[in-house]
Amino acid sequence: MPHPSRIFPTRCASLTRRIFLGAAGVSVIGTPFSAFGQSAAGFPSRRIKFIVPLPAGTAGGDQTARFFARRIAEITGQPVIVENKAGGNGFIGVQAVLNAPADGYTVFFGTNSTLSTNAATFKKLPYDPLTDFTPVSLIARTPCFIVVPATSKYHSLADLIADARKRPGALNYASGTMSYTLYTEWLNTLAKMRTTAVNYKGSSEAITDLIGGTIDFAVMDASGLYGLVSSGTLRALAFTADERSPIVPDIPSMADLGMPEYVAVNWAAAAVSAKTPPAIVEKLAALFAQAGADDEAKAFFRSKGSQRIMSSPAEMRRFQSEEIARWKRLMAVTGIEAQ
Repeated sequence: MPHPSRIFPTRCASLTRRIFLGAAGVSVIGTPFSAFGQSAAGFPSRRIKFIVPLPAGTAGGDQTARFFARRIAEITGQPVIVENKAGGNGFIGVQAVLNAPADGYTVFFGTNSTLSTNAATFKKLPYDPLTDFTPVSLIARTPCFIVVPATSKYHSLADLIADARKRPGALNYASGTMSYTLYTEWLNTLAKMRTTAVNYKGSSEAITDLIGGTIDFAVMDASGLYGLVSSGTLRALAFTADERSPIVPDIPSMADLGMPEYVAVNWAAAAVSAKTPPAIVEKLAALFAQAGADDEAKAFFRSKGSQRIMSSPAEMRRFQSEEIARWKRLMAVTGIEAQ
């Protein structure tokens, strides 16, 4: 069984080393659209749809999709709408994309759960994230917070761990996706504690129960929690990266807490059906690169506490493959069996 420290390299070195940061690394930017082939000459000539496998308003994936929908609509002069297809471990959203015409007008705005985690956690996945989808671009990565209700008796991660060790299985945690389940079970493994999962369709419902105090804690994307943490509505015990958040620097990082190997991050990416013509994929990649390159995009990601990682399709494919391998190692570490 591999040691947990091998699951995610410190500072996510593989990620930052191999992915082109910002628009400068995307090879399609400088290529004129006319060079991509006659079949893509008029693309886009009508409405584009982004399918998001998350509830509306969900931090990270949905909010980021809506930002890019607006920016690409401004660039192309064509409407771009966001359609939320939540539930079913992301399968509903995936099938909506794969059942649509493979013409580039239906784009999957997925996350690590649908584009990597599911490949490790399901024995019989009804789709293959590597062969059924063609990558367009990685978008951003965001660490998580380990949060508790504002009224919780836990004022530090050490408090939570100590109580969980005394009462195995008594504490519950919220999980909106298998990614969150794995991250929390990985924390359980490192901390030598046992807690019980309470599953939700998405983070919005989980946050509501956290605020209400019916959930003891959660490992959750930080981008949607900054306001709640800053206002004292929720209490953050840790930031799941090896460095502190620039937005709330008073929250200790996992390195501060002696667990630098625990780097729990979520990421968002755009993909299309694998049957989509390559020329259309190149056009979409160029549009995403342009939309994510300006000062407005930088300010958007900074406000969310996210790292912008716009990439080429090839870089996304390599990263996606590495992530699937990491999730499989994490399954082995936690002892979770594929569903």
